Amino acid sequence: MTTVQPGSGSMVRRILLGSQLRRLREGCGITREDAGYAIRASESKISRMELGRVSFKERDVADLLSLYGVHDGGEREALLGLVREANKSGWWHSFNDVLPGWFQTYIGLEEAAALIRTYEVQFVPGLLQCEAYARAIFGQSRPVLAEEELDRRVSLRMRRQSMLTGGQGPRLWAVIDEAALRRPVGGPEVMRAQVQHLLDLAEQPNVVIQVMPFRFGAHAGESGAFSILRFPEQDLADVVYLEQLTSALYLDKRDDVDEYVQVMERLCVDSLTPQQTTDLLAAILKER
Repeated sequence: MTTVQPGSGSMVRRILLGSQLRRLREGCGITREDAGYAIRASESKISRMELGRVSFKERDVADLLSLYGVHDGGEREALLGLVREANKSGWWHSFNDVLPGWFQTYIGLEEAAALIRTYEVQFVPGLLQCEAYARAIFGQSRPVLAEEELDRRVSLRMRRQSMLTGGQGPRLWAVIDEAALRRPVGGPEVMRAQVQHLLDLAEQPNVVIQVMPFRFGAHAGESGAFSILRFPEQDLADVVYLEQLTSALYLDKRDDVDEYVQVMERLCVDSLTPQQTTDLLAAILKER
């Protein structure tokens, strides 16, 4: 049994519960089809449950536990308690009006991660954006956002960042292509504020920032922006997040994740060191 630490998000609880149900099922030699039949559901529903991609009904989990031979009261209650925790709404659900469903999954994972490694090409990563820069980014949306929606999106982004300064949040390791720092977003004043914001954040013990300089030329990040999330629970595999225009991919197969980990490690080796990055940011600030 995996103990979920305080602060772990409901998304992580769903994934943990799903992985434990899968192990119990496989330990009994029961197929997904037979498990689905037992709870009046399809094989694909069992698959989605085991991947933590759907919410759980306590009755369904209780029936599956009986099917899998889990009769010990303490073990059953631990898993059923996990169901109740997994179904709790996260703080971000109050932003449902401006938050796509596919991005809710990411915020749930982000909230529970112990380490977030990210590579960004076009813009400063969302967790490192100052408010003026974020507002300028959202201001470029098409169709144009109403002022109220723009304010809500900026508020959501700032709320996400609060976990970096609360003392209990994850470690963030960001590699930013120099192009993102040179691209004028929102005008000179906004860019000055953004570069200063990066300098301030770089002083935090849980934040590491590196810049991939133009002068390096072609590098390992040719596939574009991505993030890798690692969790404190040993049962949870790393997840690679790839954002698209209207959806996102979440990769957790070992071979896929390993490829991205190798790219990230190569980027970290080839980029400016954190100190060299600070020097470059200071130089850019003087230029502006």
